[in-house]
Amino acid sequence: MSAEHDAYPSLGDPALVARLAAGDELALRTLHRRYAPLVFTIARHLVDTAAAEEIVQDVFMMLWKNHSAFDPSRGSLKSWIGQFARLRALNVLRGRRREPSANDDGVENVGDDALQPDEALWTAHRTAALRAAVDALPDAQRRALSLAFFDELTQEQVAAQLAVPLGTTKTRIRLALRRLGPLVAALAGASVLSFAWNLEHRRALREERALSVVMSSDVVPLRLEATANVPHEAHANYRVRPGGATAVLTASHLPALGAGEHYVAWAHHDGVWLSLGVLERRVDGGAMAIAENDALRGHVDALEVTRESEIGSSPRGSTLLEWPTRP
Repeated sequence: MSAEHDAYPSLGDPALVARLAAGDELALRTLHRRYAPLVFTIARHLVDTAAAEEIVQDVFMMLWKNHSAFDPSRGSLKSWIGQFARLRALNVLRGRRREPSANDDGVENVGDDALQPDEALWTAHRTAALRAAVDALPDAQRRALSLAFFDELTQEQVAAQLAVPLGTTKTRIRLALRRLGPLVAALAGASVLSFAWNLEHRRALREERALSVVMSSDVVPLRLEATANVPHEAHANYRVRPGGATAVLTASHLPALGAGEHYVAWAHHDGVWLSLGVLERRVDGGAMAIAENDALRGHVDALEVTRESEIGSSPRGSTLLEWPTRP
């Protein structure tokens, strides 16, 4: 998986802690990004790697639940987190009836610049742990989760890549994450949690880009009309900004689907059909698909919405809407 990005890169620690009081998980994600390597390094000076991973999760769970205990007038958040990490590691040692290791020098009084986190070790260990856990999954779940987690594909893109229904893809990813829970709770649970946050954050940004396309004054919608044997009021509008790579297709009054079926949008460009994705139902009864593909920067010469039971690389099911309308 690619490196995580701070949700609030410009906010200072006190402001982020204040956001925790409002239940802002993205603020916790930013603080995790900043200080998880430090916590891991402090703990690893005292305990083994697996225990250090557990301490990372304990520290950030503590921060999430007890953030009000932090007083910026008494010191920095970095020092506060570092001190808690060390105390937690010492408690683990006491529980094992062991003495701190000889390489504990300099960890007791953690200051802002006293200990530099070994980010390379932290990142490499988490990645290796996740890879090993994912490799141990059943083949179908492993392939689906690997595409979503390590290649950062959307669930629709995973379904298209594997040529399986979207519902099947979602089930495989959900089952895989459920299996990973107990398997990597100590080793990589923070990464799995971060992955889930990352998916939601990317989804929100994608929807923001789609909204800007829909609201743009320089977009001329292409209207898809109903084909024969489809209610005439069914239609869709396709929008993409000139030179843009984000396309939005909104549809209304589509006929009912059978069990295991999906509405799928397609664009024909340069002799090839491109999937615009599965249309998702909206609260107003309509449906929408958002696609991001550099190929959409050029002119499309045909559009379709089809009814598919399995999603492949080109439309196979019955065509419900089309542009241009065939004679």
